[in-house]
Amino acid sequence: MIATLKGAGKQYKSGDQTIVALQPTDLVLNEGELLLIMGPSGSGKTTLLSLLGCVIYPSFGDLWVDGKQVNKLKPRELAALRLNAIGFVFQNFNLLAPLSAEDNVAMPLKLQGVGRKERKQRVNYALELVGMTDRRKNLPKQLSGGQQQRIAIARALVTNPKMVLCDEPTASLDKNSLGVVMKELRGLADSGKSVAVVSHDPRLIPYAHRVLEVENGAIISNQENESPDEK
Repeated sequence: MIATLKGAGKQYKSGDQTIVALQPTDLVLNEGELLLIMGPSGSGKTTLLSLLGCVIYPSFGDLWVDGKQVNKLKPRELAALRLNAIGFVFQNFNLLAPLSAEDNVAMPLKLQGVGRKERKQRVNYALELVGMTDRRKNLPKQLSGGQQQRIAIARALVTNPKMVLCDEPTASLDKNSLGVVMKELRGLADSGKSVAVVSHDPRLIPYAHRVLEVENGAIISNQENESPDEK
């Protein structure tokens, strides 16, 4: 397992009201699986992903990521855990417009202080994994939505994280690009990574090893996919 929640949840204060975004939750994210987290807008699925990604602290309960108890980490330690153990893929790609594809992929390594020679080797490998070496010099505006998302996946992978978290990674993509991106993510899981994908799109279900349904801040279903697609 790479992440474990035990009675963990999140609440916010709004005036004299307390809003519970995620009720006490027990969950394990395993290595070598693609976990699909589904639910309507406002269901708590993005809050759950934010906890797994160490973007926020739990308000109650306990959370462990990569063997570290998140509740006890200082903000700087939390940031280091995000940088070194977790890769993020977003709906809107979040690529830096003035930078080429390869420079976007290299950015996390620069933040880690990785030297130029090793950085080049690791960027090359990440681009090969997603089949985008021929687009390495292109700016984001010169790439299709599916190609931009594959570059974003390469950026998430370049630090060799144990966990890859994706927030609506296919929402901006057409059907063909959706299939390409989900095959990439499923391949990562099959190679041993922990991959969690938040979505409301049922077309993603065939790519998942396990499907989690969230509603009103609570997990209402957590089931193995009986026939995950071996694409």
